[in-house]
Amino acid sequence: MTQFALAAVLGLLFALGTFLVLRRDIVRVVWGVTIISQSANVYLVTMGGLSGSVPILSHGAHGDVGAVTDPLVQALVLTAIVIGFGTTAFALVLTYRVHQEHGTIDLFELERGGDT
Repeated sequence: MTQFALAAVLGLLFALGTFLVLRRDIVRVVWGVTIISQSANVYLVTMGGLSGSVPILSHGAHGDVGAVTDPLVQALVLTAIVIGFGTTAFALVLTYRVHQEHGTIDLFELERGGDT
């Protein structure tokens, strides 16, 4: 049941991200890309498996330990989250700089040359 709920949430997040990427406002495009990248992170965690025990608790245990969740997926997603945060901050700074130079962040107006 958890996988179906996560699949529905992932579909909604990808749809929202795609909707925002197709907007004329640069800030909305940046947020759309961010939402899509975070959706990919949730997808990776979901595919990595949600069941199993924590590896650090079963390390060195004797007897039937059961399945252990692979920590590699969580480590990769944590790295992707940090890199995504830095990329989003950089894109928002570039958007601010575009607004300072041209007076607008509308893509159609920027294509026509802006106010300057």
